[in-house]
Amino acid sequence: MHPLDRPIWSSLSTAHEALSLGDALARRYLPDVNRFASARDDSDEALAALTALVGPGEQVYQLQVPAITVPPGLVAVKQAWGVQMVAEQPLAKGEDESDIVPLGDDDAAEMLALATLTQPGPFLARTHRMGRFVGVRIDGRLAAMAGERFRFPGWTEVSGVCTHPDFRGRGLARRLSQHVAARIALRGDVAFLHAWRDNTSAIRLYEQLGFAWRTDVHVAVLARA
Repeated sequence: MHPLDRPIWSSLSTAHEALSLGDALARRYLPDVNRFASARDDSDEALAALTALVGPGEQVYQLQVPAITVPPGLVAVKQAWGVQMVAEQPLAKGEDESDIVPLGDDDAAEMLALATLTQPGPFLARTHRMGRFVGVRIDGRLAAMAGERFRFPGWTEVSGVCTHPDFRGRGLARRLSQHVAARIALRGDVAFLHAWRDNTSAIRLYEQLGFAWRTDVHVAVLARA
């Protein structure tokens, strides 16, 4: 199986192992980093290990190419389709990036507030620790941001792309996505990303940047039965 087919497991078992809980059968991100979790495969042992990582009242997200097998003891409270896209060629940096600034721990509260408002995907207090994040400030406000999420040898995901409603229509999402993808290419990785299958505007933007559809993906939110 290609590592992109189970990107959560590929990330949790390599670059993000230090940000995870679990073992060789199943892993999940630390509760303040992200809500994604994955079993190594669909064996009974791996699925049971995944169930054990989900506490009462918690929800975890799964995203993968194979159909999702809901482990015994868990239920799917939401299921949907997404798309996985890969940069066909390394993206070049934009012509003017003078207003793009790095974001880190000092910006965490603003990043969380922006993500909570715009819902680019699960984003928690320490999600920014998953990779490099950048943003654009306008009049001192964090107007838009983008960064990296899943990461494993040879591959890094562009994620967390969002723009405050007050600053939409200025091309900030496009510029930040291109910047993040270009930096990924500079260090020798291939950029990839995910979007909801019905989010045609986002898919069109990514196609214009040079990303191509690789496959549809299953997405599910799991909770204790």
